[in-house]
Amino acid sequence: MPVLPASCRIRSRRQPAQRPRVVVVGDLVLDVVLAPAGSLVRGSDVPGRVLVRQGGSATTTARWLGRLGVVTTLVCAVGRDAAARALIAAASADRVTVHAVRVTGAHTGRIGVVVEPEGERSFVQDRAAALCLRPEDLRPAWFAGADAVHLPIYSLLDEPLGRAGMAAMRVAREAGALVTVDLASSGPLQAMGRRASVALIREAAPDVLFATREEAKALVGPKHEERLLDLAPVAVVKQGSKGATILARQPEPKAHGQLRFEVATAAVRAIDTTGAGDAFDAGFLSGWLDGRRRGLALAAALQRGAVAGNRAALRHLSSPPGELAVG
Repeated sequence: MPVLPASCRIRSRRQPAQRPRVVVVGDLVLDVVLAPAGSLVRGSDVPGRVLVRQGGSATTTARWLGRLGVVTTLVCAVGRDAAARALIAAASADRVTVHAVRVTGAHTGRIGVVVEPEGERSFVQDRAAALCLRPEDLRPAWFAGADAVHLPIYSLLDEPLGRAGMAAMRVAREAGALVTVDLASSGPLQAMGRRASVALIREAAPDVLFATREEAKALVGPKHEERLLDLAPVAVVKQGSKGATILARQPEPKAHGQLRFEVATAAVRAIDTTGAGDAFDAGFLSGWLDGRRRGLALAAALQRGAVAGNRAALRHLSSPPGELAVG
């Protein structure tokens, strides 16, 4: 298939439509980033950087949606501590409306991120209060008027957060919103096993499924990305610096086969790629939903979303998040 350059723009003669509205459900946590200048030495120390910043796949996506002009709401659970106040302030500064359930007796979630000199990352998770969102905490008013509700896979795992994530999708559909899910990490999928992972995504029944190539492999096996369309009518396979592959079922009753195209992107050398995939999701949702509102055909709307996603990811890599004041 032909490659669509990242600089491609799809124009419409129609007047600008109302801005899309997206609700994101999931984790608002604190990232403690360890970035050694060289290889770690067991039993000793090395120079490097230690950063404290906003983390959480859901929140990063929400903040980028806000920066891109999407009317954005974040639904999450946090502790009653200074970290929660700083994290909520940071999200609000990007025009995100935060509905945070304060959990007594649990601290705001923390994730340790070790970034190797070549950019590879490892994580230690202590999600704490982030896992405590309950179905009864949700308010239908938070979802009213939404075009889409987005969840990373973490929002469908563990309890009670997993039940809250499923409940959020039911509320979303009752409100007429689309549902999008990002597989986010191959680790939980592999831990669950392929059969259980597929069953979970089938139950979620997303309208758009985001995945990296590794995550797609964990879910449907190697070299079978098209099987993602058994789980969602649109699948977006992110390939980092190589761009993305877009898969979609043909919507017309008489159409056969699948729509597939590649979107290329400019390569950027990144010291830390944390959050780039979440920024891509935000860009894609912004472009795709705007295209739908403007009445663009499926292929044009998807191309618009993929190009916007790549641009957002590049912007994220060129302007990594700074430190968070939590004291």
